Amino acid sequence: MNSKQQNGTTIDEIASGIYRISTPVPPAAIPGGFTFNQYLIVDDEPLLHHTGLLKMFPAVREAIASVIAPESLRYISFSHYEADECGSLNEFLRLAPQAEPLCSRIAKMVSVDDVALRPAHALADGEELSLGTHVVRWIDTPHLPHAWECGHLFETTTKTLFCGDLFTQGGHEHEPLTSNDILESSETMRGGLDYFSQTRQVHELTEKLAATSPRILACMHGSAWQGDGAALLRQLAGRLAA
Repeated sequence: MNSKQQNGTTIDEIASGIYRISTPVPPAAIPGGFTFNQYLIVDDEPLLHHTGLLKMFPAVREAIASVIAPESLRYISFSHYEADECGSLNEFLRLAPQAEPLCSRIAKMVSVDDVALRPAHALADGEELSLGTHVVRWIDTPHLPHAWECGHLFETTTKTLFCGDLFTQGGHEHEPLTSNDILESSETMRGGLDYFSQTRQVHELTEKLAATSPRILACMHGSAWQGDGAALLRQLAGRLAA
């Protein structure tokens, strides 16, 4: 499935029941151009991972509506507390009366319960949550790439790792799903902006992610990627450690 909205936002199925929503921002607005991605898991209890910026709420809502009723969302999850991760969290909570924020225990404690309309459903490191057919697992990765409360969701049935700001690719024109190299372009992005926190636990934390043996890396900026995710994560760890 491919659906393009009038504002340029697209929605594409990248794995069974998992959709990438992507809004391009042209070079005139951000040098070099950029993309902001969200991911929708369609199931008995639908989950939206990342909300996008507050100003992107209408576009993301419209994209979701092309697949399911946005009001049916059950969980709104995100890697860490940042505007492009959860800027329109409360807008989605108003829209979907049964929805709960889904995040790490630290995020719930330090930020989310203070700003969200409803208390967050916090997941411990390694804890799993069934959505119906799909099962998501939370993996704590403090400061990888940044933020104390940072972590990543792994969907066990499709082996999709929602890897947030890891492997961020610049530019505003990307395939929804690629098997081409994304490490070099993401390293170019990191080298120019230095947005990683340089945690001393880089190998330990990256290995937690690699141990899931992901087949798809659902990146927040750029294309989602398919292939040997464990190998690519270990390559990234080597670059970070260096």
